[in-house]
Amino acid sequence: MAPRSPAPALIHAPVLTTDRLILRAPEASDFDAYAGFMASDRSQHMGGPLTRAAAWRAFAAELGHWLLHGYGLYTLIERDSGKIAGRAGFWNPEGWPEVELGWALYDGFEGRGLASEAALRLRSYAAETLGWGPIISVIAPENARSIALAERLGARFEADWTSPSGKPARLYRHPAPHEVAA
Repeated sequence: MAPRSPAPALIHAPVLTTDRLILRAPEASDFDAYAGFMASDRSQHMGGPLTRAAAWRAFAAELGHWLLHGYGLYTLIERDSGKIAGRAGFWNPEGWPEVELGWALYDGFEGRGLASEAALRLRSYAAETLGWGPIISVIAPENARSIALAERLGARFEADWTSPSGKPARLYRHPAPHEVAA
C-alpha cells in the first residue's frame, strides 16, 4: 500500500485570533484529536460517540461543508500550548433552519472560557466581515452547559425544533452587534 501523501490545502479560510486562541481551517493532522473527542461520551450532542471510521466520515463531511458553503467549523488551537482545544464555527447542513454558531471543547480545555472567547470572535466575524444578521445556536435540550454558555453570550431561547435526524433541539438567537452592551 502506498503511503498517504500530504493533502493540499483546499480550504481557504481566514485565520482568526483571540487573546488565547488561534482559529484556523481544519487540517488532516487534526483528525486524531477529533476522533478522540467523537469517541467520547462528551460528543453525544454532536452525533457521537462514533467509531474511528464513522468519525472519519463526519470529519470529511465537515471539510466538505467548507467547500460547499465557504464556511464551517474552525479548529481551535490554544496559543500557549499549541494544542488543539476543540472546534467552533458555522454549520448549516441540509435541513438546518439557518446558519448555526456551534462549539465543542476537547477534554481538558473546558471550564476556562475558551468556548466563549471563540464564539464571541466568530460572532463578530459573522457580523462585521460576512455581513450576517443575528445567528442561532442549535442546542440539545439536555445540554445544560451549552445552554448556559449561549445565555452568557446573550443568546435567548427562540423555539423548539426537531432536527432532520428526528432529535429535539432548542434554537437560541444571538444578539445583533448593536444589541450587545459595550
